[in-house]
Amino acid sequence: MRTFLALLLVLAGLGAHADTPRLRLATTTSTENTGLLGALNPPFEKRHGVSVDVIATGTGKALRLAENGDVDVVLVHAPDLEQAFVGAGYGVERLPVMHNDFIIVGPPGDPAGVRSASSPAEAFARIAAARAPFVSRGDESGTHVKEKELWSAAGIRPEGEWYLSVGQGMGAVLTISDDRQAYTLSDRGTYLAYRDLELRILFEGAVELHNPYHAIVVNPARHPHVNAELAQRYADYLRSPEGQRIIREFRVSGEQLFFPDVIPGP
Repeated sequence: MRTFLALLLVLAGLGAHADTPRLRLATTTSTENTGLLGALNPPFEKRHGVSVDVIATGTGKALRLAENGDVDVVLVHAPDLEQAFVGAGYGVERLPVMHNDFIIVGPPGDPAGVRSASSPAEAFARIAAARAPFVSRGDESGTHVKEKELWSAAGIRPEGEWYLSVGQGMGAVLTISDDRQAYTLSDRGTYLAYRDLELRILFEGAVELHNPYHAIVVNPARHPHVNAELAQRYADYLRSPEGQRIIREFRVSGEQLFFPDVIPGP
């Protein structure tokens, strides 16, 4: 009898879980790898009685999932890709949420002399001229898109044994770069979350390295099955005083990783 009652309780629990509304979020690896979503999502889930299912991948793949109607909302960081996505009618609106910046990191000895560069393009040109190892995400993520912009600005098509394209997320790329004592382009947030690496920040602060994040609700006119109402609530939450405060106060080892764009705060 006790076994039967226990089974009923388990099945009841499973049924309740199955009935929980689910929001499908496609986002970049940086928001997941840093732990930001672990701070942002629980208050939203508790307030609305929902579960946020996170797919962390490169921005390009996140937007393709949205184009296919496989997710309800995206949180991404590749402005040109985002604008094309919304312009084609797949997304309702680009809503600014937060920003950080890109940085060029590499071995402490800096064999390519990146520290002395006057611009990101010159930094990349120095890496290519030295044929110093460089690890690329190679995954059409926002970081990879920015990397390709910088190579183009330097007038260089990177190829050869020194250039390694791995098709991995930012955390994996930083680990590979550290193992190989190679250069790479990273968002600052993920780098700060991996502070035990030997890699050092060698170039930062240029306007070209600004890294904004936007939330975009998938257009229900394209995909009527998406939960556009819940997706809009989530986008509004990210931009609300509570969401912006969580973003502003989120830190790893005392370092602020992201900066809110709607309510900057003190």
